[in-house]
Amino acid sequence: MSNPLLLRGSRAAAALIGRRRAGGTDGLPGVRPAVQRRFIIDTSYSTHFMDFKGSSIPSSMKKLVVTKLSQDFREAVTVRTVPVPTPGDAELLVRNRFVGINASDINYSAGRYDPSVKPPFGAGFEGIGEVVGLGLSASSRYTVGDTVAYFGSGGAFAEYTVIPAKEGVPVPCVKPEFLTLLVSGATAYIALKRLGDLANGETVLVTAAAGGTGQFAVQFAKRAGCHVIGTCSSDEKAGFLKSIGCDRPINYSTEDLAKTLRKEYPKGVDVVYESVGGSVLELAVNSLANKGRLIVIGFISGYQTASGIAPFKGGTLPVKLLQKSASMRGFFLPHFIGDYKEALSSMMQMFAKGELVCEVDCGDMAEEGRFVGLESIFRAVDYMYAGRNLGKVVVEVAPPTADKSKL
Repeated sequence: MSNPLLLRGSRAAAALIGRRRAGGTDGLPGVRPAVQRRFIIDTSYSTHFMDFKGSSIPSSMKKLVVTKLSQDFREAVTVRTVPVPTPGDAELLVRNRFVGINASDINYSAGRYDPSVKPPFGAGFEGIGEVVGLGLSASSRYTVGDTVAYFGSGGAFAEYTVIPAKEGVPVPCVKPEFLTLLVSGATAYIALKRLGDLANGETVLVTAAAGGTGQFAVQFAKRAGCHVIGTCSSDEKAGFLKSIGCDRPINYSTEDLAKTLRKEYPKGVDVVYESVGGSVLELAVNSLANKGRLIVIGFISGYQTASGIAPFKGGTLPVKLLQKSASMRGFFLPHFIGDYKEALSSMMQMFAKGELVCEVDCGDMAEEGRFVGLESIFRAVDYMYAGRNLGKVVVEVAPPTADKSKL
């Protein structure tokens, strides 16, 4: 069913234009559009442009909405049918092709990030797809048919999402690999650069190393000339870690992690990139070398509990840090937005040159098959929390469509 909205405006100029992007996160070095940009009709007095014929924009869509605060994602989130939103002056309407799954999705659905936000509200932080509608101001940098990735404060788990044009990240094509960079890659890049103080020859321990962000921490530590240890839960993941440069994968399902670290690294490790929490965090503290740095980027082992925090015996933490002149620091990506553009640009260039592996897990090996459609997001979250993913978990929202636009 076609959207009843029409391309609005009191007058339309006859000229066809294609405007270059400027500002925002556009113009990233090494990133060039792989498809020809479609021009749009310049309607100088219009409020927005909508590519109805080319994208077959329906009047309604499916969207995942948090209707109850809970760390149980299935209990908190409901699939609803809602009207397709109309972009404002400086906004883009994106038809989502892929969305990324993050461990923190259940923290958001539990209301832990902003207690003032009450249900109902949209779920999901990141997506990638095609621009099918845009506001007048946004048309100075984008046009219908452009491909963009984005991450924000919720609402990505939908067939269509409206985003501020300034938050869009132009990408050459709709590949799920680009989603891995937005949160997972940026977290590893910025955290290690700003808080890790990596030096050539140091030893770095990455927990959950074969996961969405761990894979990047391994690669960036290797690029800094470090010896990298990575924890994982299977031989398949250990093999993957070796393929991306990890010097010592430790499969904790077959090896005793604490004993292995004590035996093979008696002087301790210089930097720990930690995302598990609980007993793993305790072990990481105990494994620090003199002047060691421990970076906490999460504690996934506790997210599914009522408190959201895994039990941690920290009574002697000040003593342990003092005795080793060690430090323990937290990292939350929104606090480092000033570093984001440079990080993304650098990673995009590395990926374009084939210097960065961006492993994606779309659930092809899951029991019920590939994650396709919004409803499969529930399975994807369960899959990640079962520790089965290798790389970043991504859901395919919709298949590609042929470009039929005459605009």
